[in-house]
Amino acid sequence: MNTDQVLFDAVGPKARRRVAILTIASILLTLGLLALAYEQFYQSGQLAPSKWAEFRQSSTWSYLLKAFGNTALAALGAGAIALPMGLVLAVGRLSATKLVRWPCTAVIELLRSVPLLLIIYIFVSALPPYGINPDVFWKLVIPIGLCSGATIAEVFRAGILALPKGQTEAALSLGLTPTQAFRMVVFPQAVRIVLPALIAQVVILLKDTTLGYVVSYGELQQSGKVLVASTGHLVQTYLIITVIYIGMNIVISNAASAIDNRMARRRAGVAGPVPQDATERQLSTIA
Repeated sequence: MNTDQVLFDAVGPKARRRVAILTIASILLTLGLLALAYEQFYQSGQLAPSKWAEFRQSSTWSYLLKAFGNTALAALGAGAIALPMGLVLAVGRLSATKLVRWPCTAVIELLRSVPLLLIIYIFVSALPPYGINPDVFWKLVIPIGLCSGATIAEVFRAGILALPKGQTEAALSLGLTPTQAFRMVVFPQAVRIVLPALIAQVVILLKDTTLGYVVSYGELQQSGKVLVASTGHLVQTYLIITVIYIGMNIVISNAASAIDNRMARRRAGVAGPVPQDATERQLSTIA
């Protein structure tokens, strides 16, 4: 029995038929919208070869490749802040010690309440007069990491609370310390439960890098804006950038699925099949 079977009821024939109908309708609607967009672009001349001449030059792709690298670097930097920060805050908020739980709760609620753009403006305008003036890269990455970390903390906390208390109690009864029980029993299961939510948050984190225009950081969105100003090809530029973002999100989703499958295989390998002689002994004991 897998996690989905534990958390959700099995889908019946009517529900499967309804899901199939809605899936087909959604696909047809998407194809219709794409066909309509193609027709509009074609009629307005946006698909003419002359409009795409700029993207047949290696210099344009070199420029976009550098912007892609900046976007990926900002997302990785923010993720490196958000994931460990989220885990620490989640564990702190679940702590039985008030001096730990209350500050962690306050930090989470504060960062979840304040808009990301406002935090970026604080790093851009409010902190430099006090001698805190990090590089442009960090003026974007730190605010994204802080806001995402608060959200990821709640994701981790939900996953931990979703596990039965018996998991921890059983681990402690085997002689594990609370830290060992969390690291070896609770945390791996919680990650598997919240993996879809973590993927969604990583995608949001990636899209948050588009706020780099505020600090003039050369990510994809900002670089596309500069490219449009120099070429005048707005539709073509942002279509290319959209495709790049879609590709990045597909890579993130596939990577997360690969990690999930690897974790599942590792658990299956650790548990292993029940030996035949052990099964026979259990049956004979019951008999």
